[in-house]
Amino acid sequence: MAAYGNITKALDRIKEASTPPRFTQDFLETKIGLTGGGARPVIPFLKRTGFLNSDGSPTDLYRRFRSSITAGKAAAEAMRKGYAALYESHEYVHDLSDDQLKDTILQATGWEKSNSNVRAAVGSFKALRAYADFDTEDPHPDQLEYADTERASSTDGTEIPTITESPDIKLSYTINLNLPATTDVAVFNAIFKSLKEHLL
Repeated sequence: MAAYGNITKALDRIKEASTPPRFTQDFLETKIGLTGGGARPVIPFLKRTGFLNSDGSPTDLYRRFRSSITAGKAAAEAMRKGYAALYESHEYVHDLSDDQLKDTILQATGWEKSNSNVRAAVGSFKALRAYADFDTEDPHPDQLEYADTERASSTDGTEIPTITESPDIKLSYTINLNLPATTDVAVFNAIFKSLKEHLL
């Protein structure tokens, strides 16, 4: 992207705005706040790096990027996906200096040094690199916190938050038992014996 500063603006706003069913040009302009011709390549960039599906719907990578715990690893995965050709040339391309990165881009693309795309490619790569974490181990599933929540309406019309993804689901149950009106202990013993055999 020539206006690669828009990558930073878009990624920052993605963390703040709600997740849309589809990431459209209208969403980019109204919710992300990026307008004009320089912002149009943002959506193709997000698709190429795996944040969006081909139809513009957000991927799991998009949702993981929105979480404070998994954002760095998600951005690193997006880099490996979007810049696969560079990683084929150098496994640790994200650790290269600007000059080394430029040389790797020239090698992978065959562009001339004077090509304006080289500067745009370096800037775009570094914009995404600023969010990536290649060193931290993957978090334990119990530590995952998905920032992606949608708003739902309760029966009285008020909005309540519902989590669309959860790494751990816990269920519990309650049994209500109506005992007969009797003073015969044998009846109670039979009831609780049956409960123990069939439910506990």
